[in-house]
Amino acid sequence: MMNRQFGKILVTGATGLVGSRLLPRLVEAGYDCSALVRGKEVTAGVTPIEGDLFDQPTLQAAVKDAVAIIHLAAVFRSPDTDLIWKSNLEGTRNLINAVKHNAADARFILASTSNVYDASNPHPGREDDALNPQHAYPASKVAAEKELRESGLNWSVLRFPFVYGDGDGHLEELPKHVVAAKFHPAMRMSTIHHRDIYTAIVMALQGTMDDRVVNIADEAPTTLYELLQLVREPMAPSAAPLVNPWHLHIDASLARSLGFRASVRTVHQAAQEKLL
Repeated sequence: MMNRQFGKILVTGATGLVGSRLLPRLVEAGYDCSALVRGKEVTAGVTPIEGDLFDQPTLQAAVKDAVAIIHLAAVFRSPDTDLIWKSNLEGTRNLINAVKHNAADARFILASTSNVYDASNPHPGREDDALNPQHAYPASKVAAEKELRESGLNWSVLRFPFVYGDGDGHLEELPKHVVAAKFHPAMRMSTIHHRDIYTAIVMALQGTMDDRVVNIADEAPTTLYELLQLVREPMAPSAAPLVNPWHLHIDASLARSLGFRASVRTVHQAAQEKLL
């Protein structure tokens, strides 16, 4: 049964880590979803629209009649910083312009990242913290957020921490990044399961997060030591002082005050219920 509260929802990044797990949940809930794709198959029940963020004619047609845009498309781990900036900032700018001219009343939901917060924060990252990220991915996301906030559209920005679950393999990739960064085993990292990305996106679709930047996270930032144990890649223990104790840890109290409740409250719950 179609969710009659909503019309067409356009999703970018539909075949990525988040999109490929979000879309089946939206379809199952009855939302009318279209996906901007370039020669890739999409979830059954989703209308594919051939094109990309730099193909203006198709982009204009893709957003036409949409009541909501869920913008997930982004480049993250790449040595090509020009590609990161082009995709994450210019691509977002193109999408914003297309929406302004063809679906000005649409609700525009931008997926962003907790990596925007400073490593030396004196507290968990909060939405009102001053931001000055040094790496291309978070810096491009901050710039994209600014474009959207100043666009005049009906917007919301959801900042996600480490995403995992549904067999996505992301947690299994964590050890190599932890080792490369020489992180302390006692560092706690905020996390969010794909099931609760869906929870947050639905809240945003319903307008709960309009005109807000909102951190989305579960209830228990978990140490890297414990996270690596879950994927059977143990870290060397250490009793050395932990520098920058709030790095990768975000404050999700605003989301909770708006009614967000993670159904997968901890990574340990996910492991127990075989949701990894």
